[in-house]
Amino acid sequence: MQSLNYFCNFAFMRPFMHLAVVLGIALITACRPKSELGKPFDRPCHELEMIDSLMWKQPDSAFAMLMKYTASSKADSLDEFDGHYCQLLISELLYKNYYEQSNREELLKAVDYFDSICCRGELNASAIVFLDARAHYINGVGYYETDSVVEACAEYLKALETMDSHFKETELKGAKAIFMFLTYNRLLSLFSSQFMLDPAISCGSQALVYCQKEPSLRKEIPNTYFHIGKQYDMKGEKDVASSYYGQAIKFLDTSTLIYRDAVSMKALCDYQMGLGAEQSLNTIKQTLSSAEGEEEKISRFVAIGAIFMEEGTYDSALHYFEPVYKYETTTRVKIGIAENLRVVYDSTGNQEKSDDCIRFLVEHKKPEGEDNVMVSKLGEKYAIYLDQKHEKQSEESRKKTIITTAIIVIPAVLLMILTIILLVERRSRKLLNHQKEAMETEKQAHRMVQAAMAGRLKRKNQEVRDLKGQIRQEGLTSGNSTASSFVEEPVCHLIMKRVTEGEFKSKVDYINYKDAALNKQQLLELRLAADHHFNQFTVRLKKAFPKLTNSDLDYCCLYLLGLTDADVAALMQRAYNTVIERNGKIRKILGSENPLTITLTDLAKNVLSVD
Repeated sequence: MQSLNYFCNFAFMRPFMHLAVVLGIALITACRPKSELGKPFDRPCHELEMIDSLMWKQPDSAFAMLMKYTASSKADSLDEFDGHYCQLLISELLYKNYYEQSNREELLKAVDYFDSICCRGELNASAIVFLDARAHYINGVGYYETDSVVEACAEYLKALETMDSHFKETELKGAKAIFMFLTYNRLLSLFSSQFMLDPAISCGSQALVYCQKEPSLRKEIPNTYFHIGKQYDMKGEKDVASSYYGQAIKFLDTSTLIYRDAVSMKALCDYQMGLGAEQSLNTIKQTLSSAEGEEEKISRFVAIGAIFMEEGTYDSALHYFEPVYKYETTTRVKIGIAENLRVVYDSTGNQEKSDDCIRFLVEHKKPEGEDNVMVSKLGEKYAIYLDQKHEKQSEESRKKTIITTAIIVIPAVLLMILTIILLVERRSRKLLNHQKEAMETEKQAHRMVQAAMAGRLKRKNQEVRDLKGQIRQEGLTSGNSTASSFVEEPVCHLIMKRVTEGEFKSKVDYINYKDAALNKQQLLELRLAADHHFNQFTVRLKKAFPKLTNSDLDYCCLYLLGLTDADVAALMQRAYNTVIERNGKIRKILGSENPLTITLTDLAKNVLSVD
């Protein structure tokens, strides 16, 4: 014990010299469970309770307090419960003070111990359940530190399941609300790292609920907005991502890294939704000028290079991508840059550097099967957790319904039955049968009328759809054989078929039409068809109106087919308001007040005549 006191005094003076490993060994020795004492449990040790309470507000002070306690003689008299409780606190405070988990073996014993007494319903049920959930959470942290992602996910979900099973939502406040936030936040990070974006968004949304619910977590709201926005960004839903980034920017300190990240990523999203390249580049370059360190600069280089690449300015893209490829150490980021560089090198004819990128990708890109197996396991565990949670919610709903029925519905039903009995006694059976027959006849007639009306409505709807498709096609092809042959292209047939069958509505969220979305290959085929039939239509259009982006040209080809804004929104998977804004932007560039379809058709027929 004298050597342990010496260590503690030394650790206070030099906290960063291998503290995690040595502290773990010392605390394991000092806080070993004393099951042989056989002391009956009354309540947790007062000193440990104080450390626990302080941990949620000041983990560094709680850590110092725990070190002092374990160096005292009191630590030698802990009973079995307090011994395991102490081990749990050791693990939690190591993690909260950024040290690795060094008491792994003892923590696993604590997990089993709290599981066993929680199942038996011993002691203070509420306190034990919370400790059990915390033990599983911190066990998951230990697994994650050793890259055991599936096992870590299982422990985090077990922690949530334990809390869901024993606490009502109204009870999850204070330390419990903080714990729920931390657990959902860890799952958000875990799922995001595996590109499981929907589960990540779901967990992020739950974390946000607890941020807004618990006053001490309000400072986490903008960070959570930011991380949810990143998931939508990776998912390709740029308008939603931009909205979340905007919410984060409102509340973030402008001097922080995460603020600059949010501003930069929002600017890139806005560009991808149609904002001019110059404005987005200026915004990102402003954050670059405030960068604090090479890692942040590399992040900004990636965003700037992506815009230059999309604009076809390959020399500028190389200027930003090549330093990232050279100095970036994160394999995932470097793989993405290598893929972009390969495209640029191929376009500029630099075969040697293109081959270098290919070799890197072959060496570092994981086989799809590896990731798929892990993702499948994680998805299965998360689905099981959601099923159990929904089942619990359904059970609670059923119980609530039963109680409501017992209090309100049953007396009402009894009164109704009594009324019916009295009515039946007063009326003759013959009159009652006559009424039933009349009602049945009336229902039958009503059903026949409804069936006839439904049939007529269905035929009318089909006629409208056929007429709509015919008008679209005839409006484009009338008086122009070149336009007619353009419409006959396979990709144009495919687009018109989706439009006719989809009956896209402006008030319906575009996500509901995701099966009709056009991919990059189909957009490329459409552009090639327009160029073929209208004498390099997009090339000449770009030359005549250089402010048009490549994305704008895709929209022009769709409007050339005579599509409506609602059709374009569904096919491009963009919000209807976003498409309206893009339509107005293109008309402004073209200098025309006429509908875009008419303007583009006139330009196509006149073959632009711009040299």
